[in-house]
Amino acid sequence: MDTDCPSRTVVEVLANKWVLYVLGSLREHDGPMRFNQLGRALPGVTQKMLTQTLRTLERDGLVSRKVYPTVPPRVEYGLTPLGNEAALLTVAIGEWALSHVGQIIAAREAFAAAASADPRPVG
Repeated sequence: MDTDCPSRTVVEVLANKWVLYVLGSLREHDGPMRFNQLGRALPGVTQKMLTQTLRTLERDGLVSRKVYPTVPPRVEYGLTPLGNEAALLTVAIGEWALSHVGQIIAAREAFAAAASADPRPVG
C-alpha cells in the first residue's frame, strides 16, 4: 500500500472500467480486433477514451498494435500473453458481479431506505 510502490500504478491501470472492458472484449473475441470493432463492442465508450485506453494498454505491454500498410491503414489490437493473463481477471470480476448483483442491489436499496428514514447527513 506504500504510495511509491510501482505496483500501485499497475493497479490503477487495471482498476479503470474501460481497461477492464477492453481486455474482456479482446479476450472474448479471441483474436485481434480493429478500433471500430472494439468501439461497437463497448457501448458508451468515446473514441478519445478508447484511444487513451488502448495506448495505456499498449504502453504497459498488455495489448499489441499491428498496422498493415494499406490505404487507408488497417490497425488491429490484440492481447499479448501478459494481457491475456490480465484479461482472466476481467472474467473473474464479471462472474463475481453476475453471481452477486442481486445482493448488491438489495444492499443499495436497504441503504437508500435507511438513509431516507434517518435525516442526519451521512459521513
